[in-house]
Amino acid sequence: MVDPKIIPADRFIAELARYLKENVKEIQPPQWSVFVKTSPSRERLPIQNDWWYTRAAAILRKVYLLQPVSVKTLRVLYGGRKKFSKRREHHVKASGVIIRKILQQLEMAGYVKKTPKGRILTSEGQSLLYKIADKLYNEIVKEIPALAKYR
Repeated sequence: MVDPKIIPADRFIAELARYLKENVKEIQPPQWSVFVKTSPSRERLPIQNDWWYTRAAAILRKVYLLQPVSVKTLRVLYGGRKKFSKRREHHVKASGVIIRKILQQLEMAGYVKKTPKGRILTSEGQSLLYKIADKLYNEIVKEIPALAKYR
């Protein structure tokens, strides 16, 4: 088993998002997701049409890394710096409804469960992450031989 922590995050999230889009029917973007920004700090809507799956994959990875994790923690992590015209920039939190809906969809899919301290991964969620990490590890070792020692 390969730990998902050693796989580069961008490749891992892209592969996990592709898997969620193709195989998990519970994760679907709501109708309003076409019109919303992901945070008040953003000026525009997301460019990609399938940004919902990418965010769901990133949240699933963050739950694995930081469990137990709350919506409040994820709002801070996905927030950013908001520019003001005459004042200094400040950090603002990301949209809570997007993170909450994605976590609810991941719960319905059986990958995350709610506990009193926060949300944690289920055994199904961990096995999914390990399966994708194994698949990517075999591809990445050919490009980056230094990762072979982590097997």
